[in-house]
Amino acid sequence: MSWMQKLCETYDCCQSMIGVGIADNEVPLLPICHTTQKAQIEIVLDKGGEFNRARVIPKSEARTIIPCKESSGGRTSGESPHPLCDKLQYIAADYKKYGGNKESYHKSYVELLSRWVEFAKNEKLTLIYHYVKNGSVVKDLIEHGILFEDQDGKFLRQRMGIKEKKDSLGIFDLLPGKIKPNGDVENWQADAFVRWVVEIPNDPQSAISNDSKVIESWIEYYFSIKENKTFCYVTGEKICAANQHPAKLRTDGDKAKLISSGKTRSKNGEIKVNDTCGFTFLGRFINADQACGVGFEVSQKAHFTLRWLISRQGYQKGGLAIVAWATSGKLIPKPMDDPLEILGFDELQSDQPHSVSTAQELAIKLKKKIAGYSKELGGTTEVVVMGLDSATTGRMAITFYRELTGSDFLRRIDNWHECCTWIHRYGYDKETKRHFTFVGAPAPGDIAEAAYGRKVDDKLRRSTVARILPCIIDGQQIPRDLVECTVSRASNRIAMEDWEWNKTLSIACALLKKLNEKEDYGMGLEPNRKTRDYLYGRLLAIADRLEGHALYKTSEKRDTNAARYMQRFADHPHKTWRQIYLSLSPYMSRLGGAKYYKDLMDEVTCSFEAEDFGSDKPLKGEFLLGYSCQRLALWKKGEEETLEEVEN
Repeated sequence: MSWMQKLCETYDCCQSMIGVGIADNEVPLLPICHTTQKAQIEIVLDKGGEFNRARVIPKSEARTIIPCKESSGGRTSGESPHPLCDKLQYIAADYKKYGGNKESYHKSYVELLSRWVEFAKNEKLTLIYHYVKNGSVVKDLIEHGILFEDQDGKFLRQRMGIKEKKDSLGIFDLLPGKIKPNGDVENWQADAFVRWVVEIPNDPQSAISNDSKVIESWIEYYFSIKENKTFCYVTGEKICAANQHPAKLRTDGDKAKLISSGKTRSKNGEIKVNDTCGFTFLGRFINADQACGVGFEVSQKAHFTLRWLISRQGYQKGGLAIVAWATSGKLIPKPMDDPLEILGFDELQSDQPHSVSTAQELAIKLKKKIAGYSKELGGTTEVVVMGLDSATTGRMAITFYRELTGSDFLRRIDNWHECCTWIHRYGYDKETKRHFTFVGAPAPGDIAEAAYGRKVDDKLRRSTVARILPCIIDGQQIPRDLVECTVSRASNRIAMEDWEWNKTLSIACALLKKLNEKEDYGMGLEPNRKTRDYLYGRLLAIADRLEGHALYKTSEKRDTNAARYMQRFADHPHKTWRQIYLSLSPYMSRLGGAKYYKDLMDEVTCSFEAEDFGSDKPLKGEFLLGYSCQRLALWKKGEEETLEEVEN
């Protein structure tokens, strides 16, 4: 239960953030006993509780904080009304008249709202209650052009034949459509979710969802009707028990739960014990209440905080969610980000993209950025890293959990970006349409794509990211099979477009550097490194540059022989090098002998041990490091063409 305790501490430290961001359609930190829903219709009542106007809500404004019960907050089917804002089938007494068949839904909604109104004595709630009791909700919405009826006076199920204002948003634009066997799309207007606005003179807060008095009154009322108490294993106190626990942790439609209730609701609304139908506790207890207990308020705080943190600063892909946070609520670097995302494009505006000295400057910037977090965070602040995943739609598990001090967390992030670092050129700003160079460790998601391709299966991507997380947080070694897959793809240059191959190459070099930390590979060219694989990589880079230079001078755009034979070169370096070298003769002539390149190739060749150069055994991944460093050194020398001209 440690994770719940830390989340509750975070909730208490971030009280000022409750409700913030809802105006921008962001997932807010919720008050307890509340949830969020995407509303489609907003009904405005005047000071007398009469219908004033209504509108269809744009998707950008749809997210709404609403009061809820435990059962309604986690409902998937069956009858369980929210106390105030809900679907038309709950709030409209005339719903049946227009084709609805769930008459009891409205009755249960009105009974719940009436008890709350009696308890709260709130003017706005009273006005809404009396309007709902009047029974003209659907009628008013049809008269004002929000909903539509067919010739029989029933809900229109298709958009065809209705007259809407041009360029206006209609209810059919927002309702989910069901495809019928004949291919037609059917929209059930009674599924529209309604929220309320009550305009009272001298009251600046007309929206019910943002009214603090309404929010507080529902919390007070709900606690007043909860009778069941339990020993909470998080707080160590006997408090109101949580009968059900919130869902929607990763997305608005997420049904998976971290804690499953001992009870379930059948389609007809009947409460059943899971041990008799779903076998949740497998007969180990007489009833569900004998299982480990969690307090209602604790459960609400923990789940709402986790949902807020995931949406605000978490990594999500498929069903996997990873989030790191400081219990104090202060911002920290995201462990799943690359340096480009940590620094931001503004930090890279003045940097030149291709020099090693500039790369070192960027590395220093990254260290200073992380040091800045350390100063703000403090060394003793607690940081939690949590990973979540689900195997089914209803069950979720914590797949990774660590508690660290702020200083330890930042040290590990800094160590990851220092040990698994390389110069990457695939950063891109969509607004300015500019490419940027950055230095550091690649993001785990990019590593998965480099190892298995851009169209990597979601399940494989999730498992790969999950395997990399301990390397970042715990300092574990990068999995060797992952490095080998990336090296293999980087060696097969002609199988990818240039931009993808360049990205794969730099990521492969970063992983190789991390896997072989004791070798202390540098990002710049190391002329004194005499290993066979490194030297062969250098030769390939020189041949590639020489031919590319010659092709540029004659405006030819095609792959060089070095690029086409790269995979074969990795498998049979000595035999393939002879073929590549012999093919360079016409290109040397175009460059007037290419003395610089020839002298450089002779220098590298003379650095081999005789038996190493003559051996044809396959090259290891180190040859990519030699290739990358030599290529960067040749770019730095500044021949006639720029990097972009060579790649094009």
